[in-house]
Amino acid sequence: MSASIILQPGREKSLNRRHPWIFSRGIEKTVGKMRSGDTVDVYAHDGQWLGRGAWSPESQIQVRIWTFEQTETIDNGFFERRIARAQSLREDLIAKDGLTGYRLIAAESDGLPGVTIDRYASVLVCQLLSAGAEKHRSKIVWALKKHFPECSIYERSDVAVRKKEGLEEITQVLHGQVPDEVIIEENGVKIIVNVKQGHKTGFYLDQRDNRAIAAEYAKGKHVLNCFSYTGTFGSYALAKGARFVTNLDVSDLALHTAKRNLEVNQLDVNQSEFLNLDVFQALRDFKQDKKTFDQIILDPPKFVDSKSSLSRACRGYKDINMLAMQILEPGGILCTFSCSGLMSFDLFQKIVADAALDAGREVQILERLGQAPDHPVASNYPEGFYLKGFVCKVI
Repeated sequence: MSASIILQPGREKSLNRRHPWIFSRGIEKTVGKMRSGDTVDVYAHDGQWLGRGAWSPESQIQVRIWTFEQTETIDNGFFERRIARAQSLREDLIAKDGLTGYRLIAAESDGLPGVTIDRYASVLVCQLLSAGAEKHRSKIVWALKKHFPECSIYERSDVAVRKKEGLEEITQVLHGQVPDEVIIEENGVKIIVNVKQGHKTGFYLDQRDNRAIAAEYAKGKHVLNCFSYTGTFGSYALAKGARFVTNLDVSDLALHTAKRNLEVNQLDVNQSEFLNLDVFQALRDFKQDKKTFDQIILDPPKFVDSKSSLSRACRGYKDINMLAMQILEPGGILCTFSCSGLMSFDLFQKIVADAALDAGREVQILERLGQAPDHPVASNYPEGFYLKGFVCKVI
């Protein structure tokens, strides 16, 4: 028998439903020698073969399944097939929306646990967040070079979650010449992306559809864009006829890029302001100064990174939503989001409802929003659904 693990009795149920994770508490014993990232076969307690995955002794998730097909080996061809399939599944979306920036690999949802790959024009940016992904870096790069010979490849594995896998944070050029910045286009809007220092892999591709939806409400309005980053919600809003946009962020570099994004889209910079302010404090100050807006966008960073932090995060979400509702003009539009995977849609809706009560406002939910379709949610991996949002009318 090759390196393998035997599950505790009854622990095979999730794998029979093709969920790709095995937690340490579900393992009865290991067989053979195995190092971090090695490929192991997974067996039920009764000896039934269940799957083949990557061993990660440092993590609570000790095996991430690569394949549920016993004849499939984890070689160059495996990664080539997965990447080719992912690109094929996105071709219609790329053509329809005129995308030059999109998510190519969405980790478990594309059958590559711990692997995220985003394409920004001619640059592919990879995040390898699991021991198995780390082990097979060279195979992943080989497959990318084969399918995208015109692209350079950069690694942005500078994410704290790698420590849970016993891995160091790392950034590096994997292939070709990688520029600091590229310009992508989505829905006719040009966006400057800093692939080496920008958030995540450089940008928030998952909000693409929501930027377009929010902009449809912006015509003639003064829009407050909170946690604005490089101001793309604001660029969309001005392109759709917003009267004025106030961008709030705590990064001068991000705000400078937000201004440049308006310039590359030939939008009037004089219809925007760029304020380096803490959003929580700024909302309180606006309330005190009786300053109001016609539309507010709340797109905060991830507040929840563990179940233990969920209660604190709920208070944070409630606070900013309550304050935003209090400084909206009657009939104003609130576009509010949570990118925390542990935050369910129902819980987020309850937070918005509680915020409305505390704000003394009546709120109607007009639209429920999620992540763009190049960030798919596999039916066997519901954890892949993380971005939730509402478009609300505040009365």
